[in-house]
Amino acid sequence: EQTAAAGQTTVSMGKLRWPVRGKIIAGFGPRSDGTHNDGVNVAVPMGTDVHAAEAGIVAYAGSELKGYGNLVLLRHDNGWVTAYAHNEEILVKRGDRVKRGQVIGKAGKSGQVDQPQVHFELRQGAKPVDPTPFMEKL
Repeated sequence: EQTAAAGQTTVSMGKLRWPVRGKIIAGFGPRSDGTHNDGVNVAVPMGTDVHAAEAGIVAYAGSELKGYGNLVLLRHDNGWVTAYAHNEEILVKRGDRVKRGQVIGKAGKSGQVDQPQVHFELRQGAKPVDPTPFMEKL
């Protein structure tokens, strides 16, 4: 027998938690300069704790990706990946298992940004999707 919830959403993991609480300064989608924002940018004070949106495994932690600064990528169930960019400090390493809500970094302005913030992305495989519908209320 099917439950009422079956088939309503592609995310089986429920609502994701926001990595930080703050003001959204850039949403997902086309920017005025013709580029595309693959995530959501949230302004926060320097050094704010950045929390894992969901339990997962650290797939990447480093600063090699141009523009992202200190970046953490978490791999979750069903091919979902979350990304957390512009950290001042990274507190996890590749291969670490993290719990939902665990502090994985400290917010900063590494990479190409002019104010402390967290650039948060949700990807299904390699494809960025707007995280907003999948998140708890900010």
